[in-house]
Amino acid sequence: MSNRRDFIKKAALGAAAVTSVVGLSGFAEKEDVKEDLLEFPSKKVKKPVIISTWNHGLPANQETWKELKAGKPALDAIEAGMKIPEADPNVRSVGYGGYPDREGKVTLDACIMDHNSNCGSVSFLQGIMHPISVAKKVLQNTPHVMLSGQGALQFALSEGFKEENLLTPESEKDWKKWLEESKYKPVINIENHDTISMLMLDQDGNLAGGCTTSGAAWKMHGRVGDSPIIGAGLFLDNEVGAAAATGLGEAVIRTAGSAMVVELMRQGKSPFEACKEITERIYNKHKNHKDMEYLQVGFIALNKNGEHAGYSLRSGFNYAVSDDEKGHRMEDAKFKMSWDK
Repeated sequence: MSNRRDFIKKAALGAAAVTSVVGLSGFAEKEDVKEDLLEFPSKKVKKPVIISTWNHGLPANQETWKELKAGKPALDAIEAGMKIPEADPNVRSVGYGGYPDREGKVTLDACIMDHNSNCGSVSFLQGIMHPISVAKKVLQNTPHVMLSGQGALQFALSEGFKEENLLTPESEKDWKKWLEESKYKPVINIENHDTISMLMLDQDGNLAGGCTTSGAAWKMHGRVGDSPIIGAGLFLDNEVGAAAATGLGEAVIRTAGSAMVVELMRQGKSPFEACKEITERIYNKHKNHKDMEYLQVGFIALNKNGEHAGYSLRSGFNYAVSDDEKGHRMEDAKFKMSWDK
């Protein structure tokens, strides 16, 4: 009998000890448990991986990949890739050749962010070919996150950037045609791509990202979209993952879209699940909104394991992917509905 009592007593003491270590939450307290007693399931990490929005993301990815493989830092590689569509007059929604606002001015938004959550951004910038480069200088050479308008231009000029006319003859012609009716109806679909957003997981397993755009065609002078806004157009947390948006910026801003995608990944959702849930949240919040008839939004996401996904509200969204396993390619994002619905 005494042996049985001793056993029960020791078992009770052992259970009390475990409870004091684990606590009511069920999580072990770090100072009371040896690290070798904690075991977590591990997943093989695929790196490096680069993803970016739309067809013009493919040449951007290729340049970024080349720079990354040559040993360039992540932000330098992203900048090099983003400069490709920024300087391409045939990409009508980014940089040089982008559609102007209703006053005939090409205005630019861009941001960039590293794995330490350092970020730089410019909005409503005019006359500078490469806003992504100015955004990187804001990150590196100022105590601020965002510079806008004339202040952003003054900063760019002080950093040695050259002021140029970004309105190409083709865009000017389209603008003058638009003036005949002057109807504002942003259409972001398979024929009219917008922002390029890029996310990267580098060789060291660190995340980085960037966005650059000339914004919605025929917008009001001074309008700023989601692309330069950290938490809307782009967000990353190096412990979790990264996300970026494309589509109607107003809808993404209203829902802090990219930050919410990352937060869902923090809660354990896959990149696809997170992109899908926030896209559907945007739909539910806008289904009776005046913007709904032309609303398109899409997200790309990349987690710390190198898993990636894209999802959009309407059909037509695709994104570029680069990795060692399959090289450079385009992937079609899944979507909630077609444009004809």
